[in-house]
Amino acid sequence: MATTATATTTTRATTTEDAAPAMGKRDKKGEPPAAPAAPFNNPFAALSAQRETLPQAPAAPVAQAPVKAEPKGPARAVVRMERKGRGGKEVTVVEHLELPAAQREVWLKALKNSLGCGGVVEDDTLVLQGDQRERLPALLEARGVRKVTVG
Repeated sequence: MATTATATTTTRATTTEDAAPAMGKRDKKGEPPAAPAAPFNNPFAALSAQRETLPQAPAAPVAQAPVKAEPKGPARAVVRMERKGRGGKEVTVVEHLELPAAQREVWLKALKNSLGCGGVVEDDTLVLQGDQRERLPALLEARGVRKVTVG
């Protein structure tokens, strides 16, 4: 009986292989897709013949960006690191910026994004998390601070 069961399984396997080409999966594997017999209806086909007779567009004027005077930054800034009263955590404090409250918030956001750290405005100072004394002076000078003192 064991030989009969194997004979029927072999017969079933050959019938499924014969059915696969009828589905079309093996025939299309190596062939590129056939191009359509006729081109599709292109509503703009008549316009392509008249392209040379159309007037040329005027040259676009080159718009110059208005030169905006860079506002002067504060005259000086003092950058120092603190640990006292902060649970042993290091913070970098930027003092003596003499900026209005709205400008301090804008500067803090830009510095936090540039340095990839957190920070807060406390009174007239900017407090940034971590020891940023090496990286911060270059950023402050780029924003217009004329003298940066690191202490």
